Amino acid sequence: MQAIIMNRIRKSRKSRQEMDCSICSSMPFILRPPRNTICGACYEGARNVITLMNKLDQNDGKGSDKASNVPVSSSQNSCKPQPLANLTKWITSMKDIEDDLNKKISFLSGLVVAFRDQIHTDIQLKPGNHGPCIPAHKALLAARSEIFRNMLDSDGCKAPPSDTITLPELNTEELESLLEFLYSGNLPFDKLEKHVYSLFVAADKYEIPYLQEFCERFLLSSLNASNVLEILEISDVCSNKTLKETALNFIVRNMEDVVFSAKYEVFAPKNPHLGVQITRAFLMDSKSKRINGV
Repeated sequence: MQAIIMNRIRKSRKSRQEMDCSICSSMPFILRPPRNTICGACYEGARNVITLMNKLDQNDGKGSDKASNVPVSSSQNSCKPQPLANLTKWITSMKDIEDDLNKKISFLSGLVVAFRDQIHTDIQLKPGNHGPCIPAHKALLAARSEIFRNMLDSDGCKAPPSDTITLPELNTEELESLLEFLYSGNLPFDKLEKHVYSLFVAADKYEIPYLQEFCERFLLSSLNASNVLEILEISDVCSNKTLKETALNFIVRNMEDVVFSAKYEVFAPKNPHLGVQITRAFLMDSKSKRINGV
């Protein structure tokens, strides 16, 4: 009986402590004096907000002045702990930066219009499936890719606007998606999902770093048992260490589902070296578990 009573007292104290929060309480005036206490959840939330503010301010000090000319007060840029009193000012500053970036994006979207309406195009890109050529702008291609710049600087490309560059590894739809990304810096989900492997290879071949990152993020976020072998294969082709290690770790954790699938029967003869790497990764993982007693 005494244990039951003590348990109820502890629950009562805990409940009262949870209620005595001047932030999340719906009726702070009923709190006991001094009415400035906060609950554990609000305390942790406040600390997380301050940590986030300091982290973003550190990043802002490293490079945000390159991305935006929106002024930020010196107290905002400080790496010292920020009181929550500055939170409103900090959020307003972040909103100003976001608005400024949105204006820049809108301003730069004129490039997409120039591509879509074929305004003053001066080069033709030909897909590898003998589809129709797609007009583009030499200046933009050279700005987006060092490889394209070298191709356009060669004697063979210093010619009239009727000249063409052939991209043999891309079909018409893939080439259109590549150009859409080069002009806009983005792609609709359905196009990215459909052409991500081809675009990833093209980004690697023509040295387009942002497109590489864009495709890598998508592949990492969409990794599952049905596509992990394709992702491992493409990561090997493009020598992407992060993607390859993630795919191998996923396969090791889901060994039976992957290795006993129909896709693996097709994958293994085509990629014997990757089959060896999968086996080694699995054995190393098993050894590590034995050593750690897992």
